[in-house]
Amino acid sequence: MKILVCISNVPDTTSKINFTDGDTKFDTNGVQFVINPNDEFGLTRAMWFKEKQGATVHIATVGDASVEPTMRKALAIGADEGIRIDATPTDGFFVASQLAEVVKNGGYDLIIAGRESIDYNGGMVPGILSSLLEMNFVNTCIGLEVDGTNATAVREIDGGKEKVSTSLPLVIGGQKGLVEESDLRIPNMRGIMMARKKTLNVVPPADAASFTTDQSFEKPAAKGPVKLVDAGNVGELVALLHNEAKVI
Repeated sequence: MKILVCISNVPDTTSKINFTDGDTKFDTNGVQFVINPNDEFGLTRAMWFKEKQGATVHIATVGDASVEPTMRKALAIGADEGIRIDATPTDGFFVASQLAEVVKNGGYDLIIAGRESIDYNGGMVPGILSSLLEMNFVNTCIGLEVDGTNATAVREIDGGKEKVSTSLPLVIGGQKGLVEESDLRIPNMRGIMMARKKTLNVVPPADAASFTTDQSFEKPAAKGPVKLVDAGNVGELVALLHNEAKVI
């Protein structure tokens, strides 16, 4: 089985976010980038298939040279080979189109993408990718088993879970639950040294359109002041809820 794990290079959630050029561009200065958490769950599941079923695991990312440290981390975790599409990821359709060309050229059986990236939270790439490739698709995937060309997936739905049977080739949109958080891997020194020798191919972008452009960004509004009410002063609390908060 040949697996492609789609990796997004996203800001660490502890990073301080700022914008430049009149709030039209994201300021990367001082920002630490990491593997998108949903993708990391998918990569860990792919490593299980590699170790238990002898699968080959490749990773792919759309981005310039700045994404390579994140890709090397994924290689250090255990992926066999990396592919960087040398383009700026402008929108979901553009990214999916680039990844689709990699899949077509690589003959992959299973494509694991994160349900969404934690930077823009678009949640579009896995679904568009499956449509472009005309492959089966399971989103919000929290469980996956493969037996030959048959696959059994568990996905999260409103109010519960759904178990589905499908077949390869398959695209999944993975998320937390695909593996246990305790199973996520931190690259060790041996993995880091080996990652330096692994192939990281840089390929030119395919001819694909971008259908959206960023107009501007803005931060959430600052939180208002907090009024503390003594636990025994119920009357004041009711008055505040009625007169100021206007929720009763």
